[in-house]
Amino acid sequence: MIEFAKYYVMFLINLGQNIARFFVDIFNAFANIFTRDIPKYFNDFMQAAQKFDVWSWIAFVIIFLLSLVFVFFLGFRLVQLIRRYIFFRAKEVEKDQLLEEVAKQKEKVAKLTIEKNQIYSMKMSGGKVADENAKLGEKSSETTQKDGKSGNLPIVSRFAKLTTLDRQYEQNNALELTENYEQLNLSQIVDTFVNYAASQHKLYYKKDAIRCFFAGMAITKILILEGISGTGKTSLPYALGKFFDHPTTICSVQPSWRDRGDLLGYLNEFTKTFNETDFLVSLYESTYREDPSFIVLDEMNLARIEYYFAEFLSIMEMPDINEWKIDVVANPNDTDPKHIVNGKIMVPQSLWFVGTANQDDSTFTITDKVYDRTVTLDLNKRADYFDAPLTPSLKITADYLERLFKKAQKDYEISEKSKQALTKIDEYMVKNFKVTFGNRILKQIYNFVPVYIACGGTEEEAIDFMLMSKIFRKLSGINLIFLKKELNSLITLLDSLFGKGRLVKSEEYIKDLIRKV
Repeated sequence: MIEFAKYYVMFLINLGQNIARFFVDIFNAFANIFTRDIPKYFNDFMQAAQKFDVWSWIAFVIIFLLSLVFVFFLGFRLVQLIRRYIFFRAKEVEKDQLLEEVAKQKEKVAKLTIEKNQIYSMKMSGGKVADENAKLGEKSSETTQKDGKSGNLPIVSRFAKLTTLDRQYEQNNALELTENYEQLNLSQIVDTFVNYAASQHKLYYKKDAIRCFFAGMAITKILILEGISGTGKTSLPYALGKFFDHPTTICSVQPSWRDRGDLLGYLNEFTKTFNETDFLVSLYESTYREDPSFIVLDEMNLARIEYYFAEFLSIMEMPDINEWKIDVVANPNDTDPKHIVNGKIMVPQSLWFVGTANQDDSTFTITDKVYDRTVTLDLNKRADYFDAPLTPSLKITADYLERLFKKAQKDYEISEKSKQALTKIDEYMVKNFKVTFGNRILKQIYNFVPVYIACGGTEEEAIDFMLMSKIFRKLSGINLIFLKKELNSLITLLDSLFGKGRLVKSEEYIKDLIRKV
């Protein structure tokens, strides 16, 4: 024990001496620079300068100035880095303070939500609402007097808005349909909508754009409308909702959205109530509806789509529609709404999601993962004004629309010639650009083209749209500097397969890529 104590004391002494020597050496190094080295540099220069000729002095001045510039640049960059670090730390501190303030505000909102839900339930029940007694779903033993009689108070659900929808649709769930609507085909529905939008809402759309939209509805439940502001991206699904006599819900995407909770809402563990978003309410209401329903995600690429919409992108790839279920709450409750079963809600076949997107510095790039699962329409130009007859709305079922889609896919199957042409284009794209159709996109083309034809278009127009939006769009993410020849050859290939200048949209898109190279 004594020997170890001696060793440990000597170890601490040596360690302290080494640390002290380290700092002394650093101090001596700086001291030597200013007391010995700098004077020595000056004396050496003075001795050497006596032998300088004119060219030596010129070289000295140039090197001296360059050295000053270099030292100034290093100092300037160092100051910039220090300032940047200081600003970064200040922003982080400010961000933490804001997050703390947001948490406090959310707590206040949650308390106000409880009061609002209690008042709302009181109105619906016609009497007073009992306290939740710190846990929703727990039955109250209190009673109240109604018209001289006593009875049990209604149980308050954690989903105030959704349970209200349950009560509303229990009383009236009948869909008033347009007379003889089953005599309409897809082409007539497209024409009717174009006239309706123009005559009722002063919104003018080209028929080929509406054909693409309806054909897109046949192959996917997610559609994206891209283009500059003011071209009617949000107005199109809005007018469709009015046309089918079921108003479209427009949800504005926020840049802060990071996960599904921002889209669907979340269960507040403090208040035991669910913060129901407009998106969730509309999704739930569509489970009661038979007519086509639309939910718009306005400016959907202000946040990363793969973050907040990931679960929807995944489940809608499942071939069995009975598996299209979204988790809402982890712990089911007896007081939950009728159509939330085991904490999950079914995404109905009568519902379509429509996203609008601008391409500018304030938005995120939409990835191929999203594009491959959607149909994307570019709305960069307003259609010209035309005089349309006054046209009423159309009340049909989503099931009837689906039957028209399936009938079209059976009656207007894509031609064998076009299938062979698509195969050749696929081979060319793989060989020269390492871009392939893939089974998903090929299936989408085979299902899209017949529906587009049934809507009043041609096979070439449909193939042109799908090639441009599904395949050639991928070229924009490739470095094409050394592939200009291959792009020109691609246009030649399209002309040889379909006829010169027949695929207008595709060839114009490729030519635009060539101009940018």
